[in-house]
Order: sequence, then C-alpha cells, then structure tokens
Amino acid sequence: MGIEPVIMSAGELESERAGEPGKLIRERYRTASLVIKNQGKMSCLMINDIDAGVGRFGNTQMTVNNQIVIGTLMNLADDPTRVSVGQDWTESDITNRVPIIVTGNDFSTLYAPLIRDGRMDKFYWQPTREDLINIVDQMYKKDGISRENILRIVDAFPNQALDFYGALRSRTYDRFVLKWVEEIGGAEKLGEKLLRRKKGAPLPTFIAPKQNIEDLMDAGYSLVEEQEMVMRMRLSEEYMKK
Repeated sequence: MGIEPVIMSAGELESERAGEPGKLIRERYRTASLVIKNQGKMSCLMINDIDAGVGRFGNTQMTVNNQIVIGTLMNLADDPTRVSVGQDWTESDITNRVPIIVTGNDFSTLYAPLIRDGRMDKFYWQPTREDLINIVDQMYKKDGISRENILRIVDAFPNQALDFYGALRSRTYDRFVLKWVEEIGGAEKLGEKLLRRKKGAPLPTFIAPKQNIEDLMDAGYSLVEEQEMVMRMRLSEEYMKK
C-alpha cells in the first residue's frame, strides 16, 4: 500500500514512570507526521492490541498511565494538529494530521467516550468460509498443499480463528524439531552440539520437513484437544467457587 506505519504495542502503554506512555504516544504521532512531511510517504500511528494495555478486565485497577493514555488519544482525535511533547507552544507548530489505527479483541473493555461514534470508526472483520479457504491456501502455498486438502482442513476445524490454521504448521514443525533434537543426542547435548562444538566441527543439519495433510490434521486434533482442556479447567474453577 506504500504506507510506512509507526507502530506501538500494548506493552508500551504502561510504565513505572507516570506520564511516560502518553508522552511516547505523542512522540510516535509526531514521528509519523515527520515521515509524511520529510519523506513524502503516507504514514499512520498503529497501536496493536490496545485493549490489552488500557482495557478493563474484571477487577483490574485503572492506573494514572491508563488515564493519561486514554486522555492523550482522545485529545489527538479531537485536535490532531496541535501535539506537544513538552516544548513551549508556538502558533507555527502545526503537526500534519496522522491517522491512528488501533487493533484489539474486545473494544467493550475500553473507556466508552474514547470509542464513541465521531471519535473512532470501528471495523469488525469476520472471515467467511471462502475468505478462510483463500487465506489458508496462500498460507500453505509454498508447502505444496493442494486446495482440495485446504478445504478438508477448513471443514474439519470450523469456527476456528485464523491463527489456528497457522498454528497447525508451527505444531508440525515443532514435532520435527523435537525429533531432530533427540536424534543429535537429546536436549542435554543440544548446547554442546550447537554452541560448544570443537573448532572446525560441522553444525548438525536440520532438514525442513515436507508438510502433508496427515500431519496437519493430527496437529489440528491435538490443538482442539488443548482448547477443550482449557475450557474444562475454567469450568471446574467456576464449579469450585460455588
């Protein structure tokens, strides 16, 4: 798209120093503005997983930095061209307006005035079956998995988040890596083989596995079993409370 974003994560929205995250947001906003001004490129400030940083969950306590971050974002939405990072105000200090894009899983945990209509436009994406098939097909294109098998995977594990299908691939690789570790002497010998080998001794070679539908399906069932186990544990905790 030709956009050069300035990115923040939820972990940067809290600090042991009061006011630091709010100042960081303003600095990153001005950085994006300078990209537009000096480089002639489109830019934006992007904050990933904002609800993990300033959302309210259960009995979590609102901190001073949470309040300052929310106040800073509200101010940027209302007055996007006047952004101070501590310097004296001057009439000529005008900042180019920069789009602020935030991602999250549950925006209902955020301070309501921040997400009100007119201050924040909200976009909810729920992929259709066809979307999932096309995305997963591209995900496994280099592995040579046929579209027919992609359909089989998507239909075998419906109602799963997109990350689930990426995790299938990671899980199969993890199994081959663990098998390779055992073949070169086990975890106890791993440091010796990789880091403390004799001078001139070759490194152990790992050959990337060729993905196949059987291994992917097996990994999928394993992940579903883990999901169900997590749910059972949560239900048992609720039962014990009563």
